[in-house]
Amino acid sequence: MSDVKAARDFNAPLKRARRLGSAKSGTGHFWWQRVTAVVLALLVPWLVGTLVSLVGADLASVHDVFSRPWNAILMALFAVALFWHAKLGVQVVIEDYVHNRALELTLLFLNILACVLGALASLYAIARIALLA
Repeated sequence: MSDVKAARDFNAPLKRARRLGSAKSGTGHFWWQRVTAVVLALLVPWLVGTLVSLVGADLASVHDVFSRPWNAILMALFAVALFWHAKLGVQVVIEDYVHNRALELTLLFLNILACVLGALASLYAIARIALLA
């Protein structure tokens, strides 16, 4: 049995010794990227339609539209999906193209920080518009 298992192991001996194989987390990452893409694909037509309907409107009208509960909820969902999708996409680029480990970890941290701050700022702005009508 061990001969069969060893025959199927395609890792080089050094890679096997350092345990540099698959992290077994790629499938979850792949699916979350697709889920956020589908959510964004469904919300972008709503957002574009809403923004087009507001062309030429005054600030009070825009505030009134985005303070409605459904619009605020959809806008919050859009912001969360957007920043989550961006975080996952930039993470893949960093992992694939940055080969200096210290720089890679720094960029991954900055990516998470930027996306979290962007999402929190967006949610704060949406809540402020929706709740302080």
